[in-house]
Formats: sequence, structure tokens, C-alpha cells
Amino acid sequence: MNLVIFDLDGTLIDSAAIILGAQVETFKRCGLVYPGREAGLGIVGLTLDIALMQLAGLERPDDQLTETYREVFGAMRRQAETDPSLAEPLFPGVAAMLDALVARPDTVLGIATGKSRRGADYIVERYGWRQHMATIQTADDAPSKPHPDMILQAMRETGARPERTLMVGDSSFDIQMAVAAGVTPVAVSWGFQPVASLQALGARHVLTDCAELTGIIDGLAVAEPT
Repeated sequence: MNLVIFDLDGTLIDSAAIILGAQVETFKRCGLVYPGREAGLGIVGLTLDIALMQLAGLERPDDQLTETYREVFGAMRRQAETDPSLAEPLFPGVAAMLDALVARPDTVLGIATGKSRRGADYIVERYGWRQHMATIQTADDAPSKPHPDMILQAMRETGARPERTLMVGDSSFDIQMAVAAGVTPVAVSWGFQPVASLQALGARHVLTDCAELTGIIDGLAVAEPT
């Protein structure tokens, strides 16, 4: 059996507009200087309090900053129902890729995200993925990426072995987490962080098209030691 674990933001969904918008407004309300788009996307994937701490250059998480972001993000998500500029669409090819993987009897799917359980559930329900995901790991269930616990828990829940498990993500945290867990790190080229940095951290494959993933999965069995 193959286990394919996906990150959400920057990998399956293009949530850059709403995330960056919420960051800018949060920093404004808290009287902080926003460090810019590149820095804002660079912390996506971390657990929220740690992400904001790093973005603000603080030494420890700040409860006011975290709660302000939650309030702002929640308001923007409600606004997104009528404002297309804040939409969180799937990246091209994602829907077809997931359909193809679900149809494979040798493959199960999972999610490992820095979102809260509530945030992950919102996306899963919105896109009708509940019955397709054998395991969903969130910031409420494990230490922040790049700690390997999300992947280790996903393997325990599904009975998958490391050599037949892939972690597909767009951030350094995804790749480092996969390396630490001893599974195959797969980077995507359309995400929030530069591909070259992900390869330098140990990404074994880079997807330039969602359809390429099935070939990588098929290669796991070929490469598996006898």
C-alpha cells in the first residue's frame, strides 16, 4: 500500500491572497511593520502562533497577535463568499490528480497541514474530500512542522511503511519533515517557496504537473528493496 500525504496551502489550494491579506491587516492592527510578501509566504506551513512569531521577529509567540490574525482571517473568509479576490481555489490539475489517486486500490491519501483542525475541516468539507482522506494531521494534533510527528502519526493510522509513503508539499517545512520521518519528499513547482531551496533540503522529486505524481508512486515499488 502507498500512502500519499499532502500539504494544503500552496500545494493543493492557492490560498496566498487570503493569507497575505490577513497578515497585512493583522500587523496593521497590532502596530507592527509588515515584512512583505516573500516573508509572509515563507512562514506558511508552520503552526499559526509560531509562524506569526517568526514573521514579526519575536522571541516567543504573542497571544494578541495570534488571536488578531484568527479574527481577521475569519472575517476575510466570510468576505470571500462574495469577494473572488479572496478565494482559495484548487491549483490546476489537483482535482483530477486526487480522483486518479482515489481510484487506485493500492493507494490511500492523507493531509498534513499547519492549519488548525477547524481550518483543515473547512477545506476538506468544501471540496468533498472527507471520504477520500484516510488520515488528517493538523496543528492541533502534533508539534509544528518540520517535526516529523504528523507523518509518523499518519503512518501509524494507516499502517503504511516509510518506503511506501510520500509527503507532497511546497515548503521547506514539508521537505524537512519528510526527511526527518524517513519518507519520500516530493516538492511542487507552483507553491509558495522556491523549488531550488526545496531540492537543496532533500526533495527527491519536483512536480511541474499534477499528473506526474502517479509515475512517482509507481516508481516506489520498483525502487523498494527485496
